[in-house]
Amino acid sequence: MEAIYLKYSYDFRDYTGASQKRRVMYALGQLGLPNISVLQEKVLRDAALFAELLQYLTIPVSEMFRDPAYFLALRRQVVPMLRTYPSLTVWVAGCSTGEEVFSLAILLREEGLLERTRIYATDINPSSLEKARQGIFPLEAVRGYTANYQRAGGQRAFSDYYTAAYEAARFDPSLCADVIFADHSLATDSVFAETHLVSCRNVMIYFNRQLQDRALGLFHESLCHRGFLGLGAKESIDFSAYGGRFEVLSRADRVYRKLA
Repeated sequence: MEAIYLKYSYDFRDYTGASQKRRVMYALGQLGLPNISVLQEKVLRDAALFAELLQYLTIPVSEMFRDPAYFLALRRQVVPMLRTYPSLTVWVAGCSTGEEVFSLAILLREEGLLERTRIYATDINPSSLEKARQGIFPLEAVRGYTANYQRAGGQRAFSDYYTAAYEAARFDPSLCADVIFADHSLATDSVFAETHLVSCRNVMIYFNRQLQDRALGLFHESLCHRGFLGLGAKESIDFSAYGGRFEVLSRADRVYRKLA
C-alpha cells in the first residue's frame, strides 16, 4: 500500500488491515498471480494492471435505496428543513457506480427540490465514476431496487424513472443534469464546497479510526451551519473525534445534524 501511494498517489494505507488483506488475496486469484511480491512488482511496472487492481481494492458494490429506512428518514426529518434554503448542495462521498446518487436525485425530485440542488458525486475509482455517469444498471437488479424504493416512501411507479432495453435499465438523464461526478479521495484531498447534506454510506467501515476521523473532519468542515450528515447502517460518529459536534436526528438510520 505504501508502494502504491508513492507510485500512483492512491492512499489505502489507513484502510483496515483485515479488509485490505481480503481484497488483495481475492485480487491474486482473479489476476492469476502466485503471491503478493509478484503482484507488487507487476503493478508498479504496469499502470494498466494497477487500474485493474483498483477495481478489487475499492469494492464498487451498491444498490438503489439501500437501507430504505435511511431514505425515509431523509424524507421525514431532513427534507422539511432543506426546503428552507433557496438553493442546495449535496455531497455523495464514495458514490461508487452511482446507485445512491440516482436514489437521492429521485427523492429530491419527488420532494420538489432537485431543480435547485447541485449534487457532487465523488469516488476514487474512475471506472466506477464512468458507470455512474451512464446511469445504466442491470434490469435484474432494478427489480430489487423497486421494493427498496417503495419502502423508502416512493411516490410514483419506479418504472417512471427508467427505460428498459436489452436486460438493462437506463435512468432518466435529467435526474443527473446538475450532478458533478469527480475524483476525490477522503484520505488525501480537502474540502471543495459548502454543502447542506453529506451522504457517505458504507465507506468508512473500511477505514481505521484515524482515517474515519479525517473523513468526518472533511464532512464537518464542508457542511454549512446546521447541515446534515448521513452514514451507513454499520457506521457511527460515536467515540470519534467529532462525536460531540453533531446531534443525532435518527440513531437507527444514522442521520445527524451539525451543531455548529
